[in-house]
Amino acid sequence: MKTLSSLVALAAFSALASFCAWAADPEVALVIKNHRFEPAELRVPAGQKIRLIVHNQDSTPEEFESHELNREKVIAPGAKATIYIGPLKAGRYPFVGEFHENTARGTVIAE
Repeated sequence: MKTLSSLVALAAFSALASFCAWAADPEVALVIKNHRFEPAELRVPAGQKIRLIVHNQDSTPEEFESHELNREKVIAPGAKATIYIGPLKAGRYPFVGEFHENTARGTVIAE
């Protein structure tokens, strides 16, 4: 039978391990400016979960959308949003700003 102190220690270890795994996710920055994504190509490691930080520097909202990544997120003017993607197989994953599809285009390249 486990003692209360060993259960508390196990719970604390599990929480710490989860935090360390989360903290280890690579972070990639993406900016929306003049209704365009900068950079238009994001190179990320294949096989890893990625924390994508999108900063909308425009004065209008924009929607990050990618059917291939299965992600959709509206980002208010001047706001930042965190979008988790992956782990991805090696390949190209296009995304668009749905409110300005003619100019707001980009690609995640997993290598």
